[in-house]
Amino acid sequence: MNFELYQRVALNRDLNEYQLKRGDVATLIDFVPHPSNGADGCVLEVFSATGESIAVVIVPITDIKPLKNHEILTVRPLVEI
Repeated sequence: MNFELYQRVALNRDLNEYQLKRGDVATLIDFVPHPSNGADGCVLEVFSATGESIAVVIVPITDIKPLKNHEILTVRPLVEI
């Protein structure tokens, strides 16, 4: 899969350490080569529903997927209230 910088993508798995869930949307802001020929990584920035930056994370490129026209965005709390 070819991804482009600043493309919006969805997570393929939960990132519990950041309270992010599979399906959360992020913006791809950089690519990171693997130091020993493993899967390359990518840097993602995650925004709140109002556009505030809430996390910058590095994940393997296999942990993201492109958004599709038949998918919709939803809203959920980042922290349980």
